[in-house]
Amino acid sequence: MSDYSSAYIAAISYCLPSTELTNEQLSKAFPEWSVAKIMNKVGIAARRVVAKDEFTSDLAVAAAQNLFNEDNLNPADIDYLILCTQSPDYFLPATACVVHERLQLSSTAGAIDINQGCSGFVYGIGLAKGLIAAGDVSNVLLITAETYSRFLHPEDKGNRSIFGDAAAAVLISANPAGGKIDKVVLGTDGKGAKNLIVKNGAMRFPKTADKSMQEDKEGNIFNDNYLYMNGAEIFNFTLESVPVLVKNILERNNLQQEDIDLFIFHQANRFMLEYLRKKIKISPERFYIYMEHCGNTVSSTIPIAMKQALLEGKIKRGSKVLVAGFGVGYSWGGAVLRF
Repeated sequence: MSDYSSAYIAAISYCLPSTELTNEQLSKAFPEWSVAKIMNKVGIAARRVVAKDEFTSDLAVAAAQNLFNEDNLNPADIDYLILCTQSPDYFLPATACVVHERLQLSSTAGAIDINQGCSGFVYGIGLAKGLIAAGDVSNVLLITAETYSRFLHPEDKGNRSIFGDAAAAVLISANPAGGKIDKVVLGTDGKGAKNLIVKNGAMRFPKTADKSMQEDKEGNIFNDNYLYMNGAEIFNFTLESVPVLVKNILERNNLQQEDIDLFIFHQANRFMLEYLRKKIKISPERFYIYMEHCGNTVSSTIPIAMKQALLEGKIKRGSKVLVAGFGVGYSWGGAVLRF
């Protein structure tokens, strides 16, 4: 029986593009970086990237179809589609409308894009929970989908070693099955917007024909038509904000850190995750990392890791899982899921 006062993560699936970008390929393009150096630096052996004729809607549809097939779900039961992406097919219409049509969802189902990055999964489950709590819908399909590879300059070895393309699809339902979404904690600090940005290409700064490259004080090569990340500032922001975020999530949910069975953070890179784990004093067996063969897939990292943790039996009935996303914006968010 549906419980409109609560929302549950009922099913998860995902889709990765077929094309791999391996450390061997990156090392060949950038001989100063060995395969071992790349692996030690980011904890990623390979990342997936879309083909020239493959776009965000394609990944989103494939992830949703995987979800429907794996869990025997009927698309007609979806009341609302939330698509989280920063790499939409078009400025307009919303890519959610394109995906809605291709999935043949009901004409009575809402469909909306949200432009949110590394914290997007948490923002999405918060919005879905609100829709269900209002009694307006019973089943929300949340899809996170990114093709960040299109934002990366071929000479940008740092970002090319980190980011991968992917989509994840999650059914959030009023039906009491799966992981109950407890209190959600969110935050924003727009002062950090300039530190992870694609500056050109929209209304304020149109894309230019300038192909010249710039170099920041850390030696990173960039061009304003492509993704720029100030790694040092992002690292500092993460170390300052995430421990506070975890503390706030626990307080809002009346829990102690030892009550959490598994922590799943945004899979930024292994070095950052291990630094956070040690700073927050989380034991390795309660801290899940899954990015070695897919890379940092932005808003999809948490649901992909959750799916794998479920498959491996790391999440089971009775588990309390703390999820935390953080990054571009700056924005951050987290929640406790009770399975």
